[in-house]
Amino acid sequence: MVFWTNRRGPRPETPRLRPRVMPTELAKVDFTELVPEPVPFLGQAAYIQLEFFESLAKAVATAPTLPSKEGLSAAAGVALRKHHALIAELRRLGVEPDDVMAPFAPATDRFRQASAGADWYELLLGIHVTAGMLDGYFSRLAEGLPVDLGARVRAILDEEGAALVLESELRAAIGADPALADRLALWGRSRVGDTLLIARSALRASEAPDRAGQQVEPVFTELIADHTRRMDALGLTA
Repeated sequence: MVFWTNRRGPRPETPRLRPRVMPTELAKVDFTELVPEPVPFLGQAAYIQLEFFESLAKAVATAPTLPSKEGLSAAAGVALRKHHALIAELRRLGVEPDDVMAPFAPATDRFRQASAGADWYELLLGIHVTAGMLDGYFSRLAEGLPVDLGARVRAILDEEGAALVLESELRAAIGADPALADRLALWGRSRVGDTLLIARSALRASEAPDRAGQQVEPVFTELIADHTRRMDALGLTA
């Protein structure tokens, strides 16, 4: 906004969407009993970031404008940095990253393909929903890793930037074509179930997987609340 005098009038209050899910007190979860050994945890997390990078690279290639390509390429760079940083942690542990990531490739590849959507807009929202939920989840789960490693992993996964780009592109698209809103809201809801399945697969295998799922249920509640806030920010119904 350009002001033609040195005196500014009262700034109008911008209406804001009120989150439909309010923050709640969540039970403290002891992740040390749930998180697998550091090597498989890092392998799955690293491969998921590689999948996010590939999805973002596809979004760059199919973006309709140069500014969109520029912004999305920066978002792809964030995912690639996370991937390489997690790979470095695997090498620090003395293992070959390719061997560790390989078991997670088939399921994660299927997940990426299912999240691609029918067009560029669904592709962007699929990335926004799944990356937001899984980055948050793996960051929380990293609390169960050895202290120093867990702190480094959380710093890697908590890097911001990509979500802001995706939200900006989606808001602009919906603003230009409000008819997109209903379709994208439905698409966003459809991605939650598959994303939670990937999240559950990161839990330590045990003789009582149902019990493990119950223990981590407060975190899933928090993930869904965060997802709802992301959808609200876009003016979409979660």
